[in-house]
Amino acid sequence: EPYEMFSPGFAQIGRLLEGETVARKAGVKVGDVIVAVNGSGFRRFAPDYDEKAVKNLSEGSDASNDNAVIHMGTGEAYQALLTKIKTVKAGGSPPLVLSLERYTWDAKVNSWPRFLEAREGNVPEAMKLLQEHETWKSKILPIDLTRDGIQEILRLKAVAEIDIDESGDTIPTVYVNFAKLMAANASISADDVVKSFIIFTEMMLGRAKDPRFPKTSQFIDLSGVTISGGFRMDLIRKIYDVFEPNYPETLSKMVMYPVSTMLSTTARTLLTFVNEKTQKKFILTNSLSDVCNELGWNQKEVEECGGVTEFMHKHEKLGNSLLLE
Repeated sequence: EPYEMFSPGFAQIGRLLEGETVARKAGVKVGDVIVAVNGSGFRRFAPDYDEKAVKNLSEGSDASNDNAVIHMGTGEAYQALLTKIKTVKAGGSPPLVLSLERYTWDAKVNSWPRFLEAREGNVPEAMKLLQEHETWKSKILPIDLTRDGIQEILRLKAVAEIDIDESGDTIPTVYVNFAKLMAANASISADDVVKSFIIFTEMMLGRAKDPRFPKTSQFIDLSGVTISGGFRMDLIRKIYDVFEPNYPETLSKMVMYPVSTMLSTTARTLLTFVNEKTQKKFILTNSLSDVCNELGWNQKEVEECGGVTEFMHKHEKLGNSLLLE
């Protein structure tokens, strides 16, 4: 299948059973790829990495395997893998030993399906998009945290993170205080804002429990922002132009709040540059209840904090650790 063309194996861990299972005790995680069973390789292709540079995540275990590449028809290799696992388990001795490989959210194993989805299954277009992303990322990262504009954004908490769930079950949110960005227009460039977005997005996606489906939401705080005050839709466009091609299928919701009827009409008119699929993820609202429902926040807690900004301060992560003062 096209979606699996960069996966080294024929099966990935889709979920873990609850409780103190053998898999959990062994450190297995969702997204891990099975590449061998008791030393017998079940690979789609040979390892494309230097084995000396690979970290062994199973301390005290050095289960070797033959790295065999399996050439079978569609679905046959997966069935052969299952048969091997069942046969070993039924035999009882030696015990079942699975060799797994773990890849980050942005490794091709996990990112390729998202790029393919973004181009509706068109392999050549998705490949072009992925290659352009890899070129872009090699140029943009690492980001220089010493830039005055980025440090000012972090100091003002004009871009921050709201993560209310230590377990990782709730999608984290990039918080943007639009009024602060507009007020500091002289000292903060659009490039500084975009790079700040990238910093937080990279960190948040990197913490995703399932590297196959990493998600973030974005909350644009428009408190104090008016049309007459100069609503900077160009800033949102610059962010969109970077995120749409480089982080496909990772946006859960973008919520803009509070948005008056007039501002909503203006914003939707100006958001025509956003593709139809992404537009469906945009929520423009004047209702705190809608905000909390969309982002999974507790409205009572937000109100007890004194508002969204104070709620952000309570649940912010990593912002102060990035300050160099």
